[in-house]
Amino acid sequence: MDIPDHLMDGDVMDTTEVHETTINMDPFVLDMRSPVAQTKHQKLSNGDRVAHSRSPSFRQEIMTTTAKPALEQLPYSTSQTGLVYDVRMRFHVEVRPEVNQGVHPEDPRRIYAIYKELVDAGLVDDPSTVSLAPSVLARIPTRFVTKQEVCAVHSERHWEFVISLELWDNEDLHNGGSQMDSIYLSKNSPMCARLSAGGAIEACRGILNEHVKNAIAVIRPPGHHAEHDEPMGFCLFNNVPIAVKACQNEFKDTCRKVLILDWDVHHGNGVQQAFYNDPNVLYISLHVHQGGKFYPAGPKGDHLHCGEGPGLGKNINIPWRTAGMTDADYVLAFQKIVMPIAQDFDPDLVVVSAGFDAAEGDMLGKCHVSPAGYAHMTHMLMSLADGKVAVCLEGGYNLRSIAVSALAVTRTLMGEPPGRLATTIPTPSGVDSIEEVLRQQAKYWPCLYPKDPSKRIKQTEGERIHDIVREYQAGWLWENLGMSDLFIAHSKTSRSFTNQVLATSNHSESRPLLVIFHDPPDLVGTPDPRTQRLELHNTWLTDSVKQYIRWAYDRGFAVIDVNVPKHLTDLEETHEHAEEIDGKKTIDETQLLAKYLWDNYIELSESKHIFMLGIGKAYTSIVNFLKENDRCRERLTKVIGFISDECTLPSYKSTTDDFLDRWYRDASKIFVATGHYVWEKHKFKPPGKKWGTLQRSDYNDMQEMLSHHCKEVTGILTVLTDDWEPEAAPVVGASEEET
Repeated sequence: MDIPDHLMDGDVMDTTEVHETTINMDPFVLDMRSPVAQTKHQKLSNGDRVAHSRSPSFRQEIMTTTAKPALEQLPYSTSQTGLVYDVRMRFHVEVRPEVNQGVHPEDPRRIYAIYKELVDAGLVDDPSTVSLAPSVLARIPTRFVTKQEVCAVHSERHWEFVISLELWDNEDLHNGGSQMDSIYLSKNSPMCARLSAGGAIEACRGILNEHVKNAIAVIRPPGHHAEHDEPMGFCLFNNVPIAVKACQNEFKDTCRKVLILDWDVHHGNGVQQAFYNDPNVLYISLHVHQGGKFYPAGPKGDHLHCGEGPGLGKNINIPWRTAGMTDADYVLAFQKIVMPIAQDFDPDLVVVSAGFDAAEGDMLGKCHVSPAGYAHMTHMLMSLADGKVAVCLEGGYNLRSIAVSALAVTRTLMGEPPGRLATTIPTPSGVDSIEEVLRQQAKYWPCLYPKDPSKRIKQTEGERIHDIVREYQAGWLWENLGMSDLFIAHSKTSRSFTNQVLATSNHSESRPLLVIFHDPPDLVGTPDPRTQRLELHNTWLTDSVKQYIRWAYDRGFAVIDVNVPKHLTDLEETHEHAEEIDGKKTIDETQLLAKYLWDNYIELSESKHIFMLGIGKAYTSIVNFLKENDRCRERLTKVIGFISDECTLPSYKSTTDDFLDRWYRDASKIFVATGHYVWEKHKFKPPGKKWGTLQRSDYNDMQEMLSHHCKEVTGILTVLTDDWEPEAAPVVGASEEET
């Protein structure tokens, strides 16, 4: 696909030219601005002014009179947006494309797809296209980056390795690339990498020299994964850090502080490494992290990596816990984290590592950011650094998605308002990630809240409320239902294990047994945004599980209640913010607890009807326990589960037992939140039997679900135990004579 020479070339507009301004034709608007008009106006009476203003001689005087320019240079707002594009960057290609059985995601057509979209939109001054835009992009010629500029970020060894690729044969290039981390190599890779980094530098220089007001650099190969001594993730030279350091060196105080905003769906590990202890570069990355499982894997992209030494607080990761993030998630992160911090930092230049792989349709990112979403983020960034924004292409692998996204960003840079957002409601996972980052970064930025109260709490000897709540529950269950603590052997000591398992005294008798595994109850209240204090009179404890325990006790059932704590309080309390226990670890430990209870208590009971009720994340532990302990099936009457929109729905499918899921479908009743992903996934087809018997709830909140379905669940239990006659429940604390 050849590009005509005239599409590759273009001159940078000199925006310092002074244009002569012709004053308005209406003499009554401009007579005080023109000395000639002022004199004529003063000599004429009111009656003669109208007639005189219509005379040809007066109009000629007005038309030939020029006003003195208000500014010696063009106003900044009339400068053009710059464009960096060089067709030679398309020459970095695979030497053996047939090995991948298809086109590599880092496709040479990526930059041409964007360029062609800009041409078709009339934004590039091209003779073959009729431009409808009031102004077009100013072409900024790229150049080869120098060794000195590259070695400000990379090692000399790294530079020499990349340059040496020109001398390798195709066999070595293929084998060498296959042994690296997500890299392919060719003889043209050094040339393209040097042009890409040089293009990023020239885009920033064009802005700082005031030749253009802002710029977009359509460059490849991308750069933000390349580390000091290692190419990786499709990246050879780290373009944006090279450009930032080159401009800081050249422009000194006018480019001292730089914000690098990275909205590529992957974490820019190479950019983070380059500036991790630099107080003058603020690096903010929004990326899918998935607990360190998403590329580049590992913990460095988490919210706890905040910089070090003088750069502490200048590295901000906003790691999404899942894919599927939307415009609303990104805009909320900008509003609550990016913009307050960026305004506080007050940069001299903003450089965007603009990967478009979070765009709708990208096969690697699997997120849903629209062109309007990218435009809104660009629009907010343009309020910083007097509008000095350089957008440099990183990833993005759906050709259509990157083209329309880059077009939206370019239109915004040129002054058009962003389009409307399709959704303004962020995902629960996105909100959780943002709040997690806020708590961490509030330690370093005065503009952010909530602040960490741990120091104040430690001085006042505060206690974690989840332990106090469980102690309250244990007291209430003992006083009202006679339930006491069951002995459980634990491998470690924690206050949170006290009263973890409570049971009625008749749990071993021949009566229906209800075993409940549940997450802790909820505290509902609105904290003060500054102090984070909760007013007790406006805070409620919601514990809908109590309804089920009370009903079972009144019915004469035996009850075992298992609380699954989200945090284990250490004996030496730090009073710092505690993250929830790792989900998989909690599930595994609860599964072991379920087996311990079965072997030591449940299986030894004489009950003919055993029911298991799993609530929230604890339900997954029950499913895993039952799959690995098939002898339980003979004793179990029914399994009931509650899954909120925040919980995963485990499958009961077994690779060794074809009849297991059939048994579970008949033996289960699972209430699933109305907003759970399973309903979207099975919009046109009912969920399979591997999930059990599912019922869609009208609610998403767990406490509301439990309360709403209480009568339905107790009705099921009543029907299944109709062959058992309940005895009158004893009065707690009554003497034998009274009973």
